[in-house]
Amino acid sequence: MNSYCNDKVVVVTGAGGTLCSAIAIDMAKKGAKVVLVGRTREKLEKVAEEIGRAACPHAAVRIESADVTDEAAIADIARRVEAEWGPCRFLVNGAGGNNVKAMPTRLRFCEKDLQSSLSTSDTNVAVASGSLGVSENIASVQNLQDSKTPNGESNLNHVNPVNPVKKELPADRGFFDIDMEAFKSVLEINTLGTVIPSRIFALQMAKAGGGAILNFASMNTYRPLTRVAPYAMSKAAIANWTMFFAQYMAPAKVRVNAVAPGFMVNERSRGYLMTPDGGLSPRGEQVMHHTPMGRFGEAEDLLGCVNWLLDDSVSSFVTGITVPVDGGFLSSAGV
Repeated sequence: MNSYCNDKVVVVTGAGGTLCSAIAIDMAKKGAKVVLVGRTREKLEKVAEEIGRAACPHAAVRIESADVTDEAAIADIARRVEAEWGPCRFLVNGAGGNNVKAMPTRLRFCEKDLQSSLSTSDTNVAVASGSLGVSENIASVQNLQDSKTPNGESNLNHVNPVNPVKKELPADRGFFDIDMEAFKSVLEINTLGTVIPSRIFALQMAKAGGGAILNFASMNTYRPLTRVAPYAMSKAAIANWTMFFAQYMAPAKVRVNAVAPGFMVNERSRGYLMTPDGGLSPRGEQVMHHTPMGRFGEAEDLLGCVNWLLDDSVSSFVTGITVPVDGGFLSSAGV
């Protein structure tokens, strides 16, 4: 088999998700040695089974269950992969997440915000005492990977809050009612969950003479969608990190780029974007109103761009960019 990744190690984080599983399968078809990284082993096993069916029964695939914010765990994976398969040459940073507890249900400030629990003395004491510290944030991150948001990106609806003052959020809540532990956990999984694997595997690439890293940005990178402030912040940071790391790693012949998927269809997003009979929900209608191509994306729509950015034979002078794959969503004002 003659392809740019044939017999080379490709590490895919968030590999149990809809988009990254499609990328992993495509890499395996091209003869790559694919390392599937994610928190939920069962999801990774299903992807490995699909690779066996789609590529070949003897495809080189290994499953590594780990939290991408755990630097020691990722470093251990890197050491074992290098010892058994050789150095990583391609890294796809697909792990990420959102948290419903960091999402207000109201879209704009109103009088109800003045009655938020943030203004109570108990909450003020809790903040002052450090109960919202980063050390407690790790538990909230644990289940953030491998699920999806309303626009087809990563999401989580069941992280247990660790804020001892306010355990249950009001159903009708504004920004000042959201759980700041959840807010921090979203920032951590989407930023450090990309930075940590990049630090570790980029060194292997540099020692091997080069490689390519692909990060996952978002439509939120350009303009924040409603209700997902920490997710939008973190995805804007990914574009900035991509530029920083691209210029830093250029002397080592390691290219760093990103893709920004538009509204992609998966099992979870159908519930937000579509009605049970297959029509469009109100949110889906809003998306279509801004999408000139008039359809939602599929995971396969990413593959051409992903392969272009990873393949040094066709993009050797491309680094530090973020490419939207969005059906024209960013080009349309909707009017």
